[in-house]
Amino acid sequence: MAEESDLEKTEPASPRRLEKAREEGNVARSRELVTFVLLATAVAGLWLTAESVGNTMRGALRHGLNFDRTAAFDPSYMLAQTGLMAMQSLIALAPLAGMIVLAALVAPLMLGGWLFSAKAIGPKFDKLDPIAGVKRLFSAQSLAELLKALAKSLLIGGVAWLVIMDNMDEVTALMAQSERAALPQTIRLVGRNCALITAALLLIALVDVPFQLWSYYRKLRMSREDLRQEHKESEGDPHIKAQIRRQQQQMARRRMMSEVPKADIVVTNPTHFAVALKYVDNDMRAPRVVAKGVDAVAERIREIARENKVAILEAPPLTRALYKHTRLGDEIPTGLYTAVAEVLAWVYQLKRWQSEGGEAPRTPADLPVPEALAYNVKAA
Repeated sequence: MAEESDLEKTEPASPRRLEKAREEGNVARSRELVTFVLLATAVAGLWLTAESVGNTMRGALRHGLNFDRTAAFDPSYMLAQTGLMAMQSLIALAPLAGMIVLAALVAPLMLGGWLFSAKAIGPKFDKLDPIAGVKRLFSAQSLAELLKALAKSLLIGGVAWLVIMDNMDEVTALMAQSERAALPQTIRLVGRNCALITAALLLIALVDVPFQLWSYYRKLRMSREDLRQEHKESEGDPHIKAQIRRQQQQMARRRMMSEVPKADIVVTNPTHFAVALKYVDNDMRAPRVVAKGVDAVAERIREIARENKVAILEAPPLTRALYKHTRLGDEIPTGLYTAVAEVLAWVYQLKRWQSEGGEAPRTPADLPVPEALAYNVKAA
């Protein structure tokens, strides 16, 4: 039962899921909203430009039909007049066309925004599957679209029928009127009908937009298993991340171990801690920690030091303080300068004694470690 619950798509889409859907060209859209915006813009544009467009068209038609007998038999004149009339008509209609083009660009911003996706225009061969096509044809989405189209047709048709029936006397009277009187009346009736149809489309858009949003987010809902899988993909599989960390630690350890043969001294606890120090005169301000570790790592540091004849000194308080208060590559704390200087002096004396002989240097003991830098393992 728990597994079935995890597979049910009950969780809202994550931001990553929404972003991926948008990359694939899948966003919430409402054709009814776009249709309403375009029709409303066209009706408003006609209302605003009707007088200027009518005057321009009337003048172009009057000028185009006004010619003498000689011009009637001149093909070049007729072509020129036709071109002039077409240009005048285009110029007159340009503001209306510009408004409609602007509305077509702005309408998508109202729901979903502008979107260009190469995946959306790419070929999808699964669309050619006839079985899948039949399933889509009889799907709940198709049924909803069919019912919406029927409702839209009935609403718009009903509005148009009501307008005509309400103005039946005026429509009938148009047949008895002169052309000059009937034309303005016809324009008023058509304009009123377009305005009411636009209002009806607004009602449809107000219903369709919430439905499209609900349907869009419903289709993108995720199961708990989907969320876990997405988290793995975005954050990384914990097992893989742990393996990567182990590999990084191993590489860092190998780099650290390669520095031990170059060290001047390895101080130890003597068994649990080991810290390797190096100092190059005129190159370093203070000795640096080139390797450190506990238990098995400390033992490996001591082994490499013995193999490469690096001096090893048992200095438990100093070793613990260096281990606690430094990182790889760090200079030693100023509070340990005195103790480390004594250790390095012993190392240089030891090397001279090994090469020249004489009296063996005294092994440092009771090295000074400030209380503030002391590291008590039991207390830790």
